[in-house]
Amino acid sequence: MRSLAILSVCVAAATAVLPLTVQAQTTGQTTTQTDVKTMWEKFKGSWNTTKGAVKEQWGKLTDDDILAIEGRRDQLVGKIQTRYGITEQEAEAQVSSWEVRRYRDM
Repeated sequence: MRSLAILSVCVAAATAVLPLTVQAQTTGQTTTQTDVKTMWEKFKGSWNTTKGAVKEQWGKLTDDDILAIEGRRDQLVGKIQTRYGITEQEAEAQVSSWEVRRYRDM
């Protein structure tokens, strides 16, 4: 029940926070909400590869967490928040930073 409540809060907050603007530190480019959606479509399409990178970045995520995420950004943020005991904003910042690095390397 608690997980469902946390998930609901994460989803609501994620939609309230968007559109995201993420500054790519090395290129100085701005990533818009459309770009974030495009990134996550690619991540979903290559989830078997991406989940290894997610597990490497956030080692506290369990295999069950990875299966539940299934390439969905909001799920990833929620699981990071839960496993690491951090705020939603901290989890969002971590994911935003990671996705810019990851997308640049694709």
